[in-house]
Amino acid sequence: MAKQQFNDLSQFADELALVERMVRLACEGEHGSAKGELCGECTALLDYVRARLERCPYGAEKPTCRQCPIHCYRPTERDRIKAVMRYAGPRLLLRGDLAALKHLVHDRKGAPPRPKE
Repeated sequence: MAKQQFNDLSQFADELALVERMVRLACEGEHGSAKGELCGECTALLDYVRARLERCPYGAEKPTCRQCPIHCYRPTERDRIKAVMRYAGPRLLLRGDLAALKHLVHDRKGAPPRPKE
């Protein structure tokens, strides 16, 4: 089975935009960065997330990373993004961010079968 691409890139763009909002919020709150700015550590993390997301073997059927059996992040980056999500996730939900709510609902679903290489 061939890798399914993200549907017209909107799924990719939506997921990347949500992660970017989370990283920005965490960077402002935890690293004291100015609004709209990212420190070097958070810029590197966001670049890493983008690269992993672009290479996800699930493509359009991508589960949330927590549900994914593949775990393509290196342990250090995985710990960093988990800390970002722990910090930013609840804050985005309290602000009424619908994409964060959609991600939370999507996380309740299990992962689809592992794609064949």
